[in-house]
Amino acid sequence: MTRNYYSQDIHGPFETCDIGDLELEEDGKIRNLELAYATFGNLSPRRDNAILFPTWYSGSNKILELAYMGAGRALDPTKYFIILVNQIGNGLSSSPHHAPPPFDAARFPAVRIGDDVRAQYKLVTEKLGIDELALVLGGSMGAQQTYEWAVRYPDRVRRAAPIAGTARSTAHNRLLVESFIEAITSDPAFDGGWYGDARRVHRGLRRHARLFGVSGLTESFFNDGAWKALGFSSVDDFVAGFLESHFLSQDPNNLILLASKWKENDASRLARGDLAAALARITARTFVVAIEEDGFFPLENIAAEQKLVPGSELRTVSSAWGHLALFGLDSSYNDQIDAHLKELLSTP
Repeated sequence: MTRNYYSQDIHGPFETCDIGDLELEEDGKIRNLELAYATFGNLSPRRDNAILFPTWYSGSNKILELAYMGAGRALDPTKYFIILVNQIGNGLSSSPHHAPPPFDAARFPAVRIGDDVRAQYKLVTEKLGIDELALVLGGSMGAQQTYEWAVRYPDRVRRAAPIAGTARSTAHNRLLVESFIEAITSDPAFDGGWYGDARRVHRGLRRHARLFGVSGLTESFFNDGAWKALGFSSVDDFVAGFLESHFLSQDPNNLILLASKWKENDASRLARGDLAAALARITARTFVVAIEEDGFFPLENIAAEQKLVPGSELRTVSSAWGHLALFGLDSSYNDQIDAHLKELLSTP
């Protein structure tokens, strides 16, 4: 990892907004919190065409832009004002790797999904002057943030599309994410988060990348050679050139902060632990989208929560990429997701 990875050259253009001090749900605070975000298109005179799209685990605004936006697509910047916001800890917004001492690295405070959404609320309402969002959507951890928005601020969200994610992490999902964290921290070079150079933790990051790939992609993706379409010569070549490459560029403490948020996600805390009561607060027109082959967030778990969202619809897409179809490299997935989002955006 080099500090240059978290740069305008790779992820730009993006802006930053000083949110001020953010008191966190689990005590502590982030001082002078900065959110990095990118906007596309123009806000309509009635200010009613804004779409908010938060990032997922290890993702950035640039990944969302390349995978989901474009003229003629559902997220068309000629029609909508699209806000791609980087969650806390992803390396562009305030994060462990660039926080000032003494609250840097392993001393960066614990952050939860609710903290992200409260910060995003300030960005949307105070910085951008938007009272209501035409759509909030997101994949994986972005789905977690979408649910949090729809439950916490129901009068601010007209439509919602949580994609390949749940409102509350299941026991199996928590165990999966713990394995990602332990893959990184098991590297002796991690040194409790006080490594001097993130490149020294490459063995842990490589283990993490393999775990992420074997559970995030489908068996058929590997066995049937879907990786060949990307120009790789073998499974090992794909694992090194795609999966390991993606994570070796990133900071271990940043990834662990994100994974901890993922693991601890639970929108039911807004209703004293009652998930049904929490999801009953949602008033947005909601399409809950599941990837049929998803190994991170299985269809049955997503469907069980969807039934608790008033007036919602369960929509499914299919891809040999499994959960990692979110990366937008499967054109069939892109077509399916666009069809659902276009339909949702066409509803009152």
